[in-house]
Amino acid sequence: MTHKPDYHQHEEFLNRTRKLAEIRAANINPFPPKYSPTHTAESLHKKYDKEEIGHSEEATEGKTPEVCVSGRLVLFRSMGKNAFAHIQDETGRIQVMFNRDLTTLTGYEQQEGAEGETSAYKFIEKKIDLGDIIGIKGHLFHTNKGELTIFAKETTLLCKTLLPLADKHAGLADKELRYRKRWLDLITDADVASKFRTRSKIINDIRSYFNEYDFMEVETPILQSIYGGAEARPFETKLNALDQDMFLRISLEIPLKKLIVGGMGRVYEMGRVFRNEGIDRNHNPEFTLLEAYAANWDYLDMMVFVEKLFERLAIALYGSTKVPYTSHEGAETTYIDMKVPWIRMTMKESIKKYGNVDVDTLKDEQIRKMLEESGHVDLKKLKGLSRGLLIAALFEVLVEPHLAQPHHIYDHPIETTPLCKPLRNSRNSSDTLVERFESFIISQEICNSYSEMNDPEMQRKLLEIQADRKDAGDEEASPLDEEFIEAICQGMPPTGGIGIGIDRLVMILTNTHSIRDVLYFPWMK
Repeated sequence: MTHKPDYHQHEEFLNRTRKLAEIRAANINPFPPKYSPTHTAESLHKKYDKEEIGHSEEATEGKTPEVCVSGRLVLFRSMGKNAFAHIQDETGRIQVMFNRDLTTLTGYEQQEGAEGETSAYKFIEKKIDLGDIIGIKGHLFHTNKGELTIFAKETTLLCKTLLPLADKHAGLADKELRYRKRWLDLITDADVASKFRTRSKIINDIRSYFNEYDFMEVETPILQSIYGGAEARPFETKLNALDQDMFLRISLEIPLKKLIVGGMGRVYEMGRVFRNEGIDRNHNPEFTLLEAYAANWDYLDMMVFVEKLFERLAIALYGSTKVPYTSHEGAETTYIDMKVPWIRMTMKESIKKYGNVDVDTLKDEQIRKMLEESGHVDLKKLKGLSRGLLIAALFEVLVEPHLAQPHHIYDHPIETTPLCKPLRNSRNSSDTLVERFESFIISQEICNSYSEMNDPEMQRKLLEIQADRKDAGDEEASPLDEEFIEAICQGMPPTGGIGIGIDRLVMILTNTHSIRDVLYFPWMK
């Protein structure tokens, strides 16, 4: 026997179910297949808020502009002969006036013994609830207080709801409820819907920018037999048709580089990747990643390219390179300036400037001791770290908190990535560095870029080191990908690559402090 959810016993659900039966009994279709609005709330306000169009008398006589809208009923006040309501569509709200004698209801037939159109008005008043979706055809007017209003000549029920709207102040005060039932959050809070429209605009603007520079958007497999391109624990699954273990991709890098080998000069992909790791305000197990690769570019070309992108996005949203930022609720708003060029420092220079430490003068044990004393590093992992990884860990502790304004941090230790070219003309032979930069805003890494490794012999060596780490028990290290090495053996031109976390970028551009607020359906416990 199927178990019915708890809400089936709630009084409101039972009342609305009864009303639904009464609506059907009146031969009114509570779920018609189509409706054709001519306007949105926003378009009407923009065009008519300050235009002289007449008052209610002219509207009831059909002498003012005729419009047709649809939306969710979010307010209803009966005032005797008239009732005033607000309906809400995807663009905003607009007021509607119903009249006892003149408003009709589509499909409703006059009941025997009723006078005029009173019964249709009463039917609307008694059977239609807040949250129901309705269509309104009528004429515009301004009330005595100047509010733009539609006189409802004809009302159409488009969807009868069986559950009430959540109370904005009580029902959705719990953030977890908002995230779990995002549809209620969107209905109740216009700012939430606006933020997701901004997300869509940002993504469209990013695509336009890449297309303008002759990048081709491609799609690569989400299911992979070998994962790689990042240090992360994968999600595992099985392809039953081939009786083969598979993984959800943790990165877009490897297949995109194969396309560069195949002769595609500039490619990018924006899509979901999956990492079986922690959940916090900056991390979700699945997130949107953009990766792009350009033949004959290096990491310095990508550095210029990405900061111009961020500058353009800021101007498109705010008309300025300055993006508002509030550290927490009630704090004073400051501004992040995306204006190019951004601050550029090598990793070692940044440690010296912000941490007052010259790592070239320190031995490994001295760095390890500093990290132990910081209290911010897992002591179990600290023992096995090489010098390069110790320096990278020291950067995280001493420098990242200072990177509020946009910074490019470049020339990282080679141990941080096996897929990057060694630094040309290295000035210090004691540490091997690579041509890599990470960009930071508000102390968060927002993108990662390399001059991509295309030496097959060195690539094999570096990937073997990572595979050895995996064999030793490192769950975030990747297995050896022989097919990728084979592709590199066919010849990959000098290539610049970049990865951008779209969700974090949206957080920054919308002054949002949790990744859950920019994901439609974040993962919850």
